[in-house]
Amino acid sequence: MDTSLVSDDPSNSRFVLTVGDALVGILAYEVAPDSDTVVLQHTVVKEEFGDHGWAAVLVRGALDILRIGDLSIWPQCSYVRRFIGANIEYLAMVADQAPAGSVTAASPPSSTTTGAWSLAPFPLRS
Repeated sequence: MDTSLVSDDPSNSRFVLTVGDALVGILAYEVAPDSDTVVLQHTVVKEEFGDHGWAAVLVRGALDILRIGDLSIWPQCSYVRRFIGANIEYLAMVADQAPAGSVTAASPPSSTTTGAWSLAPFPLRS
């Protein structure tokens, strides 16, 4: 069985998921200026790897890397918001407000909206 690896690619502002030698997906991010908040922008899994849970592997790995660095996050990506809603152990990482200059489509999950985020009809792949 091939092993999966999530790694940070800071020169391209993205986390990368590889399985064996294959690039499976990326999670694009931006480090907010003058802040310890990372805006998680967009999760993409290659179509040929879709519907096998790789997006969750990618997001979990990225969040674990960011947690080790003691960084907060702003989940701009709808898949990341949904993932956090279903995996509330990451909820404490979410910043209290959007970093200055970031564009957000929706507010991140909170302790009062967790159920709504986990049940939202977002696709498993973005």
